[in-house]
Amino acid sequence: MIQQSNLPISRACTALGMSRSNYYFKPIELSSDLLLRSTIRDIALEFAGYGYRRITRALRRQNIIINHKKVLRLMRLENVLCKRKSFKPQTTNSNHNQPLYPNLVRNILVTKLNQVWVTDITYVAIANCWVYLATILDVFSRKCIGWALSRRMDTQLCLEALEMAVVQRKIIGFEGLLHHSDRGVQYASKEYVKTLTELGIKISMTETGNPRENAYAESFFKTLKVEEVYLKEYTTFEDAYQNIKHFIEAVYNAKRLHSSIGYQTPNELEAEALNIR
Repeated sequence: MIQQSNLPISRACTALGMSRSNYYFKPIELSSDLLLRSTIRDIALEFAGYGYRRITRALRRQNIIINHKKVLRLMRLENVLCKRKSFKPQTTNSNHNQPLYPNLVRNILVTKLNQVWVTDITYVAIANCWVYLATILDVFSRKCIGWALSRRMDTQLCLEALEMAVVQRKIIGFEGLLHHSDRGVQYASKEYVKTLTELGIKISMTETGNPRENAYAESFFKTLKVEEVYLKEYTTFEDAYQNIKHFIEAVYNAKRLHSSIGYQTPNELEAEALNIR
């Protein structure tokens, strides 16, 4: 027979090295997602900068034990996913002494693969810092044929994206290909220009700071941010890399229908253009 101790709870907790609040702790079981959604909404309204991971932690402080993936799903339903901070890193530095090139793609009619590539750099938030993504798109198919992610926004980042694109498209050849970018120091650098020149690729650059001069790249980044980046909270570089890789290669190129190319995927259009069955 188990005898009940007459030792006061406060002394028992002290002896066991635990607080009285932990002694009385009982996880709350919510019978309905409606109450949970209401609680999540209240937290999100009070702390507008909280993402789903912080809200998950806030719920646990209220003794509500829940998986962070479910919190993300419910936040989407409540339309309370937080927006990124207004601060935006500058990704274009045109204040340099390297040669510049004219815009060769303005009003051009693109009719085939490897006719015009567009490239640009954007930023992605992870934890308390930024990482940088460089991409290259084929305008004809809208396919992202080269990309690279780095903690540094330098020429090497852009060269890695270019190397991926070159490997993928070498079989087609680069005759008549135009490479279009902004006037950033990375694209105007001697090493980057030399690489393009040796491949026989012509160089085209925007002539002003107007994003319309590189509209295809801007449109891709908007899609990437809205459909992938803003829906996640990347905690590490590897986390960001794997999620972005999946979105570009498994979703954007392979599954996402693009109205501008007749509601096909880039991979489908390229297979059609190359007569691959």
